[in-house]
Amino acid sequence: MVATSSSVGSGAAGAAEFVGSKSRKYNYFTPRGKRATHYEDVTCDVQPDPERYLIQDWIIEFEGGKGGGAYRKENTSALSSNWHAFRAPDQEWERTHYQRQSKIETMVQNVITNARKAGAHKVFDKAWLTVLQKHLGAWKHAEFGLGTSLMQAQRYGYTQMINNATLTNSSYKMRLTQDITLYLAEIGMDIDGWDDDLGKKTWLEDPIWQPCREAVETIMGSEDYLEQYFAINIIFEPLIGELVRSGFFMQAAAANNDFITPPVISAAEADYERNLANTVDLIYLLANDEQHGAHNRALFKSWIAKHGALAEKAADALQPIWSQPHSKPVSYQDVKEVSRERLAQILGELGLN
Repeated sequence: MVATSSSVGSGAAGAAEFVGSKSRKYNYFTPRGKRATHYEDVTCDVQPDPERYLIQDWIIEFEGGKGGGAYRKENTSALSSNWHAFRAPDQEWERTHYQRQSKIETMVQNVITNARKAGAHKVFDKAWLTVLQKHLGAWKHAEFGLGTSLMQAQRYGYTQMINNATLTNSSYKMRLTQDITLYLAEIGMDIDGWDDDLGKKTWLEDPIWQPCREAVETIMGSEDYLEQYFAINIIFEPLIGELVRSGFFMQAAAANNDFITPPVISAAEADYERNLANTVDLIYLLANDEQHGAHNRALFKSWIAKHGALAEKAADALQPIWSQPHSKPVSYQDVKEVSRERLAQILGELGLN
């Protein structure tokens, strides 16, 4: 709602009066349901907006900045008639996020500790040990790059609801990166000749991984925070993320006598379902905006073309990994077809296919 001027000077605190300003209830925003949820109470309008309440303009300004305050609509090329309409479907806020992350970390650490005590690594197929060192070690760098990109993107979102969803997304990526790093380091202590640096070397030098690096670094290099969020969850994750995690490691591991790796990375698939739901909800609102829907749909299609081409190239370059384990329970072509169907389903929900 638009703030109205009071008798107080426009630059002073209390210069704006709005419906409910004297109320002790949270009624200055419109809840998604009949009543405001705890998530809405602690998230909506935490980031102030002069178009809604503060006629004295932004209360935060950086020295030597571009002007217009710390948060500007121009930080993305997408347009919206109401940026505050978005509510994250997962309803995640600080407390619930920490609780969920803690439970996942406890589970992962228990799996690793119990597996080491049982000597589970001793039955790993020898070729699979090399796959873990090289390719799971390389994959953690992809996850780290995406997490870093999202961490940067969340700084520029126009509302706290958007920033919360982006930041929790980043946190999940960073947690998985840490989980993989600790997992490989811990089982490596029990395996002769284990090389902790092989994953980094593979990520930086192996031709198989260079198109994936290009896709990740292109996302990281974008100056549009919504493009970063879109490219990661709408394009990269279905075409590469799920392809590698569930399409390779979670299916090939058990066939090569490895029952530790799947539970270590399995939480990432549940993470993505939450992040995807949040992203789809936001992008759907923008794609169907009454005033700016046509502009946004054209913009999103340009992002699909740009990042889709890079993701397809990266996925095809990773194909040789599927032939490296001794036991090959699933073919690359089969999982690639699943990833394409997944992307088509997502774009279909958004009306962008």
